[in-house]
Amino acid sequence: MRRRQVLVAGAAAAVLLGTGCAQAAPAATTALPSATQVAASAAAAGAAGVWGRAIAVPGLAALNTGRDADVLSVSCAAPGSCAAGGFYQSHGKHGFVVSESNGRWRRAIEVPGLKVLHKGGSQVSEVSCASPGYCAAGGYYGNHSRNPYDVTTGRGFVAVERNGRWHRAVEVPGLGALNAGGNAEVSSVSCASRGYCAAVGFYTDSGGHQQGFVAVEQSGVWGKAAGLPGLGALNTGGSAEVGSVSCASPGNCAAGGFYDTRAAGAVGHQQAFVVSQTGGSWGTAQQVAGNLTGPGGDAGVDTVSCGSPGNCAAGGQFSDASGEDQAFVISEVNGTWAGARAVAGTRSCCGGAEVTSVSCASAGNCAAGGQFDYGGYNAAFLVNEKNGAWGKLMYVPGLNAVSRDAYLSSVSCASAGNCAAGGDYDQGVFVAIEKNGAWGKQTTVPGRPVSGVNSVSCASARSCVAGGSYVGPGPGYGLQGFVTQ
Repeated sequence: MRRRQVLVAGAAAAVLLGTGCAQAAPAATTALPSATQVAASAAAAGAAGVWGRAIAVPGLAALNTGRDADVLSVSCAAPGSCAAGGFYQSHGKHGFVVSESNGRWRRAIEVPGLKVLHKGGSQVSEVSCASPGYCAAGGYYGNHSRNPYDVTTGRGFVAVERNGRWHRAVEVPGLGALNAGGNAEVSSVSCASRGYCAAVGFYTDSGGHQQGFVAVEQSGVWGKAAGLPGLGALNTGGSAEVGSVSCASPGNCAAGGFYDTRAAGAVGHQQAFVVSQTGGSWGTAQQVAGNLTGPGGDAGVDTVSCGSPGNCAAGGQFSDASGEDQAFVISEVNGTWAGARAVAGTRSCCGGAEVTSVSCASAGNCAAGGQFDYGGYNAAFLVNEKNGAWGKLMYVPGLNAVSRDAYLSSVSCASAGNCAAGGDYDQGVFVAIEKNGAWGKQTTVPGRPVSGVNSVSCASARSCVAGGSYVGPGPGYGLQGFVTQ
């Protein structure tokens, strides 16, 4: 089972701020539109709303002397109040954060304190904002190597923004004592309110086994990292990770990931699990029900989202009896997780089907997306849950007309039936907007050639932000990070 990763395709046009309004149809050809076409497209959209332009992350170019940067995660607490994070290269890999206030992006900064902590590379893997100016970030930093590019011997960190100011990164409390094997990472963070966040990931124990952990911030103070109840007993093969967490309110969260059942002299494989927190107490991690995998097959939860306490959704992939990877979704209703179901229509002929992102606006109203293989190419898909019932798969509208190979990286829902999705395809990048339950055609906005859209976040039905990377100016420049304005 592969860990979740950002999937990117070829070069493309930049940008992407969704307003939740009408969008121009995709270009009929794969060539970048001319300036005249751009103006016409903007004018046509102007009556109902305009896609904002992508901008280079302010200040990131000055930091990114190694010419390789990327925005991996964005989160918006309110329209015009967001945060983003990722990495840049400058004699090694460095994690950065950047905040938006009143609609204006400030300058990117290396996460305060990381320069002192890390002896190898560092990265912000995810950010989460509970309210304007109050966010959290998590990732990893190298700790045991003189090689500034080494990220194989690291530790997990968290950093918080309070009242618009980012504070010093700290190793997750207690994680150092658990991480005797020398490699740990924060994979996901989620903030339910000011001062209440959760962080999850993995560490390596003294026996060299990978284990999952969770840590919770309460009243602005991070508690010690601890294993999830029951996960250690499930993880007989010694390879587990809590890959995603989502908190609907303080003390009410859900998480998911994978564990390994391989044991000496026995046939095992990776299994998907989910676990819920209720009233501040974590329940017991449980295998995702539904007989997902065939003999020797693998399964894992890649993404979790909660619409309200006890009402969440998760998605990922599993290997069927023929060994092909398939996409699945699973729902929690009033604190009880149902059995997983394969996303109808995504059965892959050649492997590679996966739900990469899920977002829930309210209980029983979610959207998910991903991609599946059809004859050597990938098709991006979307699927909605409405009033507790998952619907049928649909291709990203209009994308098939311009692409044979597409990946969907991120979905975000501001309210039921009002969501945004983003990703990339063989000729560019795309976003799509769902308005009042109907997904519109995918849209690209011309600009610099973009490597990919990694993350989308919607603060309201008419305000969404995207982030990722674009190809910098000049030959051999490499990648630079962008956010939408």
